[in-house]
Amino acid sequence: MLDQGDKEERSLQTPEMVSDLEMKMNMTKVAPDSGSYLSVVNQFMQKKGVVGEMEEKLAFAEEKVWGWGTAASVAAGQSMLWECGAEEAGEYLQAVDDIQKLIESLESLSITSDQEGTDILQRADSVLQTAMVRLEEEFSYMLVQSRQPLELELSSFRSSEGYVTEEDFSGCFDDDSIDDSQVKLEGIANKFDEFTVDLINPSVIQNLKCIADLMIQSDHDLECCQAYSSIRRDALDEGLFILGIQKLSIEEVEKMEWEILDSYIKKWIRAIKIFVRVLLASEKRLCNQIFGELSSLGNICFVDTAKGAMLQLLNFGDAIAIGRRSPEKLFGILGMHDVLQDLLTDIETLFSEENGSSVSVEAHEVLLRLGESVRGTFMEFENAIERNVSSTPFARGGIHPLTKYVMNYIKTLTAFKDALDLLLEIKEGGHESPTVSSSTTASPEGSNGSFSKNLSPTVHNLLEVVSMLESNLDMRSRLYRDDALQHFFLMNNIHYMVQKVKSSDLCLLGEDWIRRHNRKVQVHATNYERASWNTVLAWLKDDGIGSGGSKAVKERLKGFNFSFEEIYKNQTSWIVPDPGLREDLQISISLKVVQGYRTFTGRLGSYLDGTRSADKYMKYTAEDLETLLLDLFEGSPRSLNSQRGRR
Repeated sequence: MLDQGDKEERSLQTPEMVSDLEMKMNMTKVAPDSGSYLSVVNQFMQKKGVVGEMEEKLAFAEEKVWGWGTAASVAAGQSMLWECGAEEAGEYLQAVDDIQKLIESLESLSITSDQEGTDILQRADSVLQTAMVRLEEEFSYMLVQSRQPLELELSSFRSSEGYVTEEDFSGCFDDDSIDDSQVKLEGIANKFDEFTVDLINPSVIQNLKCIADLMIQSDHDLECCQAYSSIRRDALDEGLFILGIQKLSIEEVEKMEWEILDSYIKKWIRAIKIFVRVLLASEKRLCNQIFGELSSLGNICFVDTAKGAMLQLLNFGDAIAIGRRSPEKLFGILGMHDVLQDLLTDIETLFSEENGSSVSVEAHEVLLRLGESVRGTFMEFENAIERNVSSTPFARGGIHPLTKYVMNYIKTLTAFKDALDLLLEIKEGGHESPTVSSSTTASPEGSNGSFSKNLSPTVHNLLEVVSMLESNLDMRSRLYRDDALQHFFLMNNIHYMVQKVKSSDLCLLGEDWIRRHNRKVQVHATNYERASWNTVLAWLKDDGIGSGGSKAVKERLKGFNFSFEEIYKNQTSWIVPDPGLREDLQISISLKVVQGYRTFTGRLGSYLDGTRSADKYMKYTAEDLETLLLDLFEGSPRSLNSQRGRR
């Protein structure tokens, strides 16, 4: 036991001195065994040497780390580490690496069981934590400061053209400009497929990778990932903003005016392709460059960064899919369906890991709901045609706005034929077969046309729509009291339909359809001429003239003049918009009327020779009639002077 003096002396010794003293006493106890004694001495001396060396290394690294401090020193005006040059940054990283190795050595060597080893380890841990905070700040700062301007990067993509929509079906149908609309769709331009851009300055990527490696090695991978995701999420949100996309709830989408919603749909179609094929592909590449292609952390960071923005885009698609169905939305929904279908493989690849699978699943579900919305909206388009009725005949017998709208609508739909073939169904036992002529519409074939089962779903459904339109027009034609105007109206509208089919992708309806409807136009034109001009031509027959002499001739000419002038006054206000059809009709009428008049006056005009009233009955020459007939169907009402025609 220690006496009182020994105790006093012991109380003045430091813990290190006490530890050394105890070791010496232990060595004294084992002195009889000289081999054991020397072994313990050697262990002691080695331990003292290792500890001293580690403490020296720690002091050097500690000085380097504490010299730069953390955010407080930055706030005080100290520059960021990497702004001071590669050499300074390299020394800092080396110091952090030395601390990591020092901790590993301390933990691997059994020298932390005593107080001295524990103190060194705690000091090293404290310095490492400070260094990690500093490196996280440097990592975040570098990500922010090195961001490339997305406005510049995306400028070459934002001009990509979208689809062209028609006017609101629920409104008026009289927009003539609809005829000149050009379908510019067939998907968004693919010029940026597989295209990546530098989201940050390439010169800093290696520095970011070095920081990430150190943080991961120090079990600070979560902090590193959070720092990356926080910064890059903001960057992707900025990208969506530049592309014209904003966060909208389903309720906000439903309340949008159609013009605004239509514009937003176009932006969305452009934006989602650029976002997935350019921004997300570039983001994925950046994650791989910083965290390594085979690193699961890189995928975790990517999903955490991109998931929110991707779901924001998909949520808008979902809002459109489940919203109110109206015909004007069909082109937008088809455009959205087309682009999402095209991007599905890209989305599955980007979000292939388990933590991103929910994004892929949501993309699939939104695509299915958009497809269902296409079917429902197409059905609503058909219903709108059948509901569009009137009790008033269309003025002047021209092309009804409904005809223009429907034909231009289905013409635009042909750009989506592939998608429609997958989405639409062939209806059995639905509307009357498209090859059957509508009710009273004359057809050389009668009503025995047969429907080909080899037609694609798109063609089948378009033929159904055309048949509905014909039925609607047939009902409208019956609103006219004048039989001639009934046929005139149907001739105009069916001719317009044929020309639309012949001059566009609607030719997929088939040559047979075109031939049958050309015949319908001819039949209606013939029936119009008979209903209008047979009464005029009847006055030019010479039956029974011989016994009546000049009186009979005068009566015939008087009746002819009256009938001709009545038709002229009425039918100059009628309109045939197509110049070719108008000219054909004028020539056909002229051949019958002028030739009949010339023959009649040539054979019987002598009955009026020598009479003072000859000009009263022979008001027109054949040339006058030819000229007057050119005034027909211009849509401008005219009347003739009661005394004399134009010579």
